Amino acid sequence: MPSPQYKTILLKISGESLSGEQAIDLSSPVVALLAQQLKELQNHAIRVGVVIGGGNIWRGSYDNDIDRVTSDYMGMLATMINSLALQNALEIKGVPTRVQSAIAMQKLAEPFIRRRAIRHLEKGRVVIFACGTGNPFFTTDTAAVLRAAEINAAVIIKATKVDGVYTEDPKKNATARKYQTLTFDDAMYQQLQIMDATAFSLCREKKIPIIVLAMNEPHSIFRAVCGEAVGTKISV
Repeated sequence: MPSPQYKTILLKISGESLSGEQAIDLSSPVVALLAQQLKELQNHAIRVGVVIGGGNIWRGSYDNDIDRVTSDYMGMLATMINSLALQNALEIKGVPTRVQSAIAMQKLAEPFIRRRAIRHLEKGRVVIFACGTGNPFFTTDTAAVLRAAEINAAVIIKATKVDGVYTEDPKKNATARKYQTLTFDDAMYQQLQIMDATAFSLCREKKIPIIVLAMNEPHSIFRAVCGEAVGTKISV
């Protein structure tokens, strides 16, 4: 049985990955598969915080009559929908879960309180951090790095539809080469779109490694936590 190398992780899930191959807003089978991966982590006493994007519901198009601030708040509400869906899927599988929101929604979730979040993690509960940072102009990538630093996560795992970081978009160029490892400096120099600049700079400053992997590959998250060469690892 492989031994986990990281005891506390922050899992960043792209909203688009929850839509599956059917191009719908929210795919129940995909959410159930994710919940099963998280249950596997919980079974091995790994403390898990989760930040989910909202791009499957609202992409934040600014070329219409909706201003940037309003659009960003709409995106935050989309992350709450995804967070509640994941909470429901986890609880069906018997995984105790708490949703904490950066925006007050007392009928839906707890407010984000760092010490309470850490206590939930110590008790074996998965904590889902909804609504990003609660502020416009900041992405859920930035929220993920911020929450990772606050809960003392040893690694950020970014689960997407792609199985790592490539030299180019592999869907557009079949000859694109996949990176196994990268340094923060190399990723910034090559302008690889791993996270937005604010999130990436904070991650580099805090020296929190990032592993980018495909969410739909069986056991991919647990294998990465155990130190297997899954996806692409970015570190100092």
